Amino acid sequence: MAESVVLDPVDLQLLRLLQNDARITYRDLAAQVGVAPSTCLDRVTRLRRSGVILGHRLQLDPAKLGRGLQALLSVQVRPHRRELVGPFVERVRALPEARSVFHLTGPDDYLVHVAVADMADLQRLVLDEFTAHREVARVETRLIFQQWECGPLLPPGHADS
Repeated sequence: MAESVVLDPVDLQLLRLLQNDARITYRDLAAQVGVAPSTCLDRVTRLRRSGVILGHRLQLDPAKLGRGLQALLSVQVRPHRRELVGPFVERVRALPEARSVFHLTGPDDYLVHVAVADMADLQRLVLDEFTAHREVARVETRLIFQQWECGPLLPPGHADS
């Protein structure tokens, strides 16, 4: 398990602001936090080097890209052995429909978030890319009606106010 990093109030404010707008300039970021731009740059660089900030992502609207139907696939793999985990995850991650993959405890081994064109595309994906593989024992599909993003991720005890 990775060790947590000690963050002071300035670091926490930087993280709050960057999670809301990763394209904010260092000058504007520094002004909002109340530090010099060079201090702001140094702190953000330190947060990147320590692994707190993993990267920046562009968020796209799946529906505008012709993938208006999203679903969560609960997948059970049998036998659930280490030598199948890596290849299964890499195969799923390579699918253009896959948005994220979670390895779970409990009756299901994986939860896969997918974005597809329509119901026929979802059926094709489940039959051709999941159940067609011998190790996939079961796939349960849940359609996503709507999705909301949540607030910034902060350490326990540092609620966003």
